[in-house]
Amino acid sequence: MSTETSREFTALRPRQLSKEISVSPIGPGATLGVVGGGQLGRMFALAARRMGYRVAVWSEEIGPATECADQVLIADYSDMSAGRKFFQSIAALTFETEKLPVELFQEAIRFVPVRPGIPFLEMSQNRIREKTGLQQGDLPVGPFHITRSLADLENGIAKLGTPAILKTASGGYDGKGQIRIDEGADLSQVWREIGTSEAILEAFVPFVDEISVVAARDVAGNCVTYGPIHNTHEHHILDVSYCPINVPPMVRQRAIEITTRIAQEFSVVGVFCVELFVLGDGQVWVNEIAPRPHNSGHLTIEGHVTSQFEQQVRCLCGFPVGSADLIRPVAMANLLGDRWLGGEPDWERLAREFPEVQLHLYGKTEARRGRKMGHLTVLGTSSSEAAAKVIAARAVLAR
Repeated sequence: MSTETSREFTALRPRQLSKEISVSPIGPGATLGVVGGGQLGRMFALAARRMGYRVAVWSEEIGPATECADQVLIADYSDMSAGRKFFQSIAALTFETEKLPVELFQEAIRFVPVRPGIPFLEMSQNRIREKTGLQQGDLPVGPFHITRSLADLENGIAKLGTPAILKTASGGYDGKGQIRIDEGADLSQVWREIGTSEAILEAFVPFVDEISVVAARDVAGNCVTYGPIHNTHEHHILDVSYCPINVPPMVRQRAIEITTRIAQEFSVVGVFCVELFVLGDGQVWVNEIAPRPHNSGHLTIEGHVTSQFEQQVRCLCGFPVGSADLIRPVAMANLLGDRWLGGEPDWERLAREFPEVQLHLYGKTEARRGRKMGHLTVLGTSSSEAAAKVIAARAVLAR
């Protein structure tokens, strides 16, 4: 693993920051703010409104979350004049995407609690800060090399070998912003293609499974976890998730232990997800962190006593976390815009042939290839049964 220390990370440790504004629990009837107008904001808003809260959404454009809000601000995220009015109208603030300017939250915290906190958000925005921060916390990550020039890339390949993955330090998602490097690759061309002055080179991890653990930690430090959840991907985009999973007890225990330690080490208050690799020898390594509810956690809406979105509301408002107990084995399948390319999916057939399947659509008006338009969820007597059924149900949507 890299022994290079990130110049940026040290200043981000939570214990070096002043504490947030102290508030009593925020009861129903208050207005909760969320920054970001996508589907995660929408599901947060739906959970909050069911619990009796009003919801204010700040987005740069109309989107899934704005359709479910009581109050909407459409403005650039750099517009602090509009932002201050927004902050003064709410009781607490969260976010549905980490791709936001930190300056927005540095201003917000002058007015209201921001959860999860700024240090955790800022760490997760940059892969160098994330990997280095985890390594400093003695948490397991794969070998990596900080890369800010072609020379750094050449040195990294010499140390890590091939295959390897070069990723932009920030901005990438669902497979974007990364290039696989195999033996004999033209490194100068790779460096030009990545198109950034800051990247991270990661050794290829020979994993046998990809799992995630969603967690919620409240203001008192109580932490509950969902999972581990098994995930399969298609073209780097999450395709199907299910839980519980059949893994050795030590893998399950290690995945939960890592997630809980991250919550404690970085003083998280809120919901987050840890994506993990399981190696052939049973080791568990952290791949990425999402400082918010996660796509793989959508199955908690039907599958668990308290969904990840209700937990987000609870933690934001200063209430204890709810039960994360599994009700029944559950599986979820994403619905991407590809399924609309041949025409509107056959919703009537889905309802007729699979009455037990739950449909969630996000209200997006334009279907594009690879765009997340919704998901299906189903409960079963076993994870394998639930996964098979949700995949079969998705298949009947094609016309």
